[in-house]
Amino acid sequence: MGDIRCAPDELLVPGKLVNVGPPLLATGGAVSNTGVALHRLGVPVRLVGKVGNDLFGRAVLELLNRAGAGLADGMVVADGEHTSYTVVINPPEIDRIFLHCPGANDTFQAADVTADAVRGARLFHFGYPPLMRRMFLDEGRELVEMLARVRALGPAVSLDMSLPDPASEAGRVNWPAVLEKALPHADVFLPSLDEILFMLDRPRWEQMRRAGEILPQVDGRLLGEMADRLIAMGAAVVGLKLGEQGLYLRTASDAGRIRAAKLLAGESVWCGRELLAPCLEVRVAGTTGAGDCTIAGFLAALLHGLGPEQAAGAAVATGAFNVEAPDATSGIPLWDRVQARLDSRPARREVRLKLASWREDKPRGLRLSPRDAT
Repeated sequence: MGDIRCAPDELLVPGKLVNVGPPLLATGGAVSNTGVALHRLGVPVRLVGKVGNDLFGRAVLELLNRAGAGLADGMVVADGEHTSYTVVINPPEIDRIFLHCPGANDTFQAADVTADAVRGARLFHFGYPPLMRRMFLDEGRELVEMLARVRALGPAVSLDMSLPDPASEAGRVNWPAVLEKALPHADVFLPSLDEILFMLDRPRWEQMRRAGEILPQVDGRLLGEMADRLIAMGAAVVGLKLGEQGLYLRTASDAGRIRAAKLLAGESVWCGRELLAPCLEVRVAGTTGAGDCTIAGFLAALLHGLGPEQAAGAAVATGAFNVEAPDATSGIPLWDRVQARLDSRPARREVRLKLASWREDKPRGLRLSPRDAT
């Protein structure tokens, strides 16, 4: 992954040579960003992904092993295939632009996740099926097979998404059908609002995109509508990443579904929750991997047996550490520092979402919905 920084109006100008400075070569995606962030938080991890037996593939393995001895041991190296790569154009203070080649990710299949790879794990996290062709073909048949098989082996299952290119094959997939089949096997579902709007209500997503940035148009009703549909499809916990506005959390009201999620610390604490954790006020150095690191903080909290308020807080605190560094994971500290930052009651970014009748929980820096079961 090359991370190129310059002003947006200087990019991709025909016939012009643009001096962008040195590149940053780093691994990216759910396996690397979320996995390495969890490792840096002190959580034992096993990374499973697929690379080609090429220069980029060898670089990925080397970078993972630099991040932690043995982190690359579970990676699949496929002869004759190209390693996936992404060029991330990352101007300060605005969202990133991605130029992507899926490479070996397109041949990743359920069989690449073996029983040995998940043996003894408490949690299995899988990310970015829209960027993995075998995972979205046939209404997600391989994805559903993998999630169901892994969950039957014992771990709780967490799932993340990415935004499909609307003009690509992934953009033409029947995503509601995929989610209907996959989410009964996903205890925790952590996409962005942008991704879920595209997947569940593409006409509305297109209309909102034409009107400008999506987040300023978002209200509590829209968040609840999207999350409730996902919970009805089978997820126990839905977290919608909202960029600079934080993390929205909604949980199932069915105590049986909460119990079945395994990692959740008590049905009375987790049932019927709806809240928002605003982002911390920070000086932003870069946003690469911010969503993945936010997920890492949330999952680490679950592994520590924390409740929804603490988990949402840990998520945005970990995301804050991420954006204070220019790359994806070097700013992520040990878990105790995340907790210490939250204990200091840090300043939060102003909430600009339309959240009528939501109440503020000042000690924890949260917003609670009128529907929240507390």
